[in-house]
Amino acid sequence: MAIRVRDIGLRAASAIVLAPAAGLATWLGGPWFLALLVAAAALLSAEWAMMSAPRAWRATGAAVFLGLLCAILTVHAQQLSLSLVLLVFGAVAAALYARARGQEALDAAYGVLYLGWPAVLVIWLRNGQADDASGLHWTVFVLAVTWASDIAAYVFGSLLGGPKLWPRFSPNKTWSGFLGGLLAGVGAGATIAAWLDMGPLTVLWGGALGLAGALATMAGDLWESALKRRFGVKDAGKLIPGHGGLLDRVDGLMFAIVVVAAGRLGVLLLEGGA
Repeated sequence: MAIRVRDIGLRAASAIVLAPAAGLATWLGGPWFLALLVAAAALLSAEWAMMSAPRAWRATGAAVFLGLLCAILTVHAQQLSLSLVLLVFGAVAAALYARARGQEALDAAYGVLYLGWPAVLVIWLRNGQADDASGLHWTVFVLAVTWASDIAAYVFGSLLGGPKLWPRFSPNKTWSGFLGGLLAGVGAGATIAAWLDMGPLTVLWGGALGLAGALATMAGDLWESALKRRFGVKDAGKLIPGHGGLLDRVDGLMFAIVVVAAGRLGVLLLEGGA
């Protein structure tokens, strides 16, 4: 399978436009990163609603977004446990609202949890510790692992082709792309662990966490493909040329955030027991 030059051009142009703003907000942190996440939550809620409840997507999207917003603002105030509890309540509230309007209640509830877990955890990652740069380092780690594995999977799969990974739900993904993405995730994780101060996260463990993050990236991509097949859509949206919707761009990142957040929690426990 040859690499599609036009497709790469669209992807590159989209990245050039979107990446600097997202990168600047991530580097600045605080209210800037919060604003980025709130805007992303609004767009993702709308995309989820347009997929799962196209006949009443505005109302469903608003219900999902309100559930996300409460949890996002709470974790930004350094209340992680409470924000996770609020996600559950938000999912229940969205389900009840959708049911009252004759929509699928479980899809609305799942939308809050599916989008909410990574949104809450990435803010927790970025906030880090109050007196150091660990939050930025961990956020760079998860972004580097996700981007490296995603890009390598596309390039290796396009160049080498071969047997399909899961043709029922994602006919374009290959085992060669999958393995290339895993190798890139290991390399990115080890590199960031060597380059930045990640506490007790050594190069070896950075590579291992990079492997886990790359696996999560692939799983998130495949999972969204299955969801799109269930809802009968090709893309989650049309926001980003060459990528489809925002959800098409961050599906793997969402899963990787959860895995890397678990890794950071392990590091905090090690530091606390030292």
